[in-house]
Amino acid sequence: MLALIGNTPLLLLKGPSEEAGCEIYGKCEFANPGASVKDRAALYIVTDAQQKGLLKPGGTIVEGTAGNTGIGLALVANTLGYKCVIVMPETQSREKMDTLRALGAELVLVPAAPYANPGHFVHTSRRIAEETENAIWANQFDNIANRRAHIETTAEEIWEQMSHRIDGFICAAGTGGTIAGVGMGLKAKDPNVTIGLADPHGAALYSYYENGELASEGSSVAEGIGQGRITANLEDAPIDTQFRVSDDDGLIWVRRLLREEGLCLGLSSGINVAGAVALARQIQPKIGRPARVVTILCDTGMRYLSTLYNPEWMKAKGLAPMPWQSDA
Repeated sequence: MLALIGNTPLLLLKGPSEEAGCEIYGKCEFANPGASVKDRAALYIVTDAQQKGLLKPGGTIVEGTAGNTGIGLALVANTLGYKCVIVMPETQSREKMDTLRALGAELVLVPAAPYANPGHFVHTSRRIAEETENAIWANQFDNIANRRAHIETTAEEIWEQMSHRIDGFICAAGTGGTIAGVGMGLKAKDPNVTIGLADPHGAALYSYYENGELASEGSSVAEGIGQGRITANLEDAPIDTQFRVSDDDGLIWVRRLLREEGLCLGLSSGINVAGAVALARQIQPKIGRPARVVTILCDTGMRYLSTLYNPEWMKAKGLAPMPWQSDA
């Protein structure tokens, strides 16, 4: 199974490309075994711990996650013979919870809380790891094995798949591993590649890269993205430009990509695609030709049937349901 992680397809997105007058590509990370981009970090975090002698036979992997990293860790743990304990905010989708339990992980649910709260899922997972014999804390936010996964695999794949011709890369940040790692990997190939951040409302990174201050406004229902601090993975990330993207703008692309191109995606992917359109429009005048921009299609929409694709849930959040569900 581990050999199936990575080497995901790169797809030219017709609607976004036409909208921007450029070429916009999506890296199909939902094609990983755990159906998300987080499989890459999960594999690198576990193999790094093995190589350092921190993870011993029969050991336990403990992590706090919005869900997708936990799913990746559970699959990797099963493959290599480890136990897995996942701590997750109880606000995440039911599909992620059910998937983790089905994969054999022990699931610990905690109330959603700010990072400064000792009950935050990250701090809770660290304490469980410290109290568990023969256990490691994956620590995806500050473990730079996460970032290295994208330097060594995702960036390399994109560079080859784009035939060494890429003008921009953009995605949202959760741990920061994907944007920092892909950014570093691509900049090493071509310093002229523009690296952009697509930041949801409620996150603080847009403000940080805009004016050096961690400040947030609004909120988002997107899971797994949005950050209020500079994680170890984000340190020295080569981010050249930043965009704040609303849920409504992200949902435009979630709907269009499903109806027009048959891609069933989560909101983080929609926010990434909205950011890619904005980035392409920004850099095209500078390069004097249609830009070639890549973003990440993070995971499958099947993981959000009880939320994003549930009309009652959407209405309760003040968001418009999918148009074909408007009478549901």
